[in-house]
Amino acid sequence: MNLKDSCVLVTGGAGGVGVATARRLLAAGCTVMLWDLSKAGLERAASLLAGEGHPEARVFTDVVNITDSAAVRDAVERSRSAMGRIDVLVNNAGHLTPGGFLDQPAEVWQSTVDVNLSGLINVTRAVLPHLYAQNHGQIVNISSASSFVGVSGLAVYSATKWAVWGLTEALRHEAVDDRRAVRFSSVHPNYISRGMFEGARIRGLGGLLFPRLPDHDVVAKAIVNQAIRRGRRVVRRPRSLRLAILLRGLLPEAFFAWAARRLQIHTSMQSWTGSAGGSR
Repeated sequence: MNLKDSCVLVTGGAGGVGVATARRLLAAGCTVMLWDLSKAGLERAASLLAGEGHPEARVFTDVVNITDSAAVRDAVERSRSAMGRIDVLVNNAGHLTPGGFLDQPAEVWQSTVDVNLSGLINVTRAVLPHLYAQNHGQIVNISSASSFVGVSGLAVYSATKWAVWGLTEALRHEAVDDRRAVRFSSVHPNYISRGMFEGARIRGLGGLLFPRLPDHDVVAKAIVNQAIRRGRRVVRRPRSLRLAILLRGLLPEAFFAWAARRLQIHTSMQSWTGSAGGSR
């Protein structure tokens, strides 16, 4: 896709991957709408991007609760009015509350499901008809490395990210069946050294095979260059995550589970020092 003059909506746009993605999109000549629940965070993001020399006329922000489907529909209309249209949707908003599955009340886990899955569906459902109407565009859903391998302390988070991958693939097939020229991609990053997953890491041989990402821009670059520009259906960072898929397909399930434990993937959240919440 030629990004110049494209109009892109990015959820979870107040920091981290959202801002890094906006920065790259603006550099490519896009107009960007950033959604987030934090008004102060959006103001900081817009100020930061303007301070870096990006044209203020190409950056819009809106405070949106993506778990509210009616509010999302209204916000989509505001975004289309501000930018003229929506060509690309980047579903980046995410929520994390790590811990043992039985250690926290249901309402805590529900927040993860509401944002990571239900919210993503709300936004997709509101934007997709417009992409279909113009028979052009793309939706990029941010999944996770935990969509390949379940991780202790991330049960519900992993479940939502597996669901995001499945949803993306199913929507792609629907578009093909209906002869729609709309593309769908999923992006699967490993732990990022900063932000939501700060401190989390796979140790030993597993850490060598599946290293942490140094910063949010690694994911932003994958979103913009691989998912959007090249139309890659599944993008993994680091690329070595392909090995996890290969091993899962080739090894008997019991042996794969044994290998994952030997690689210490299951203990990777024990060193987590980030803060629970909604910034990636």
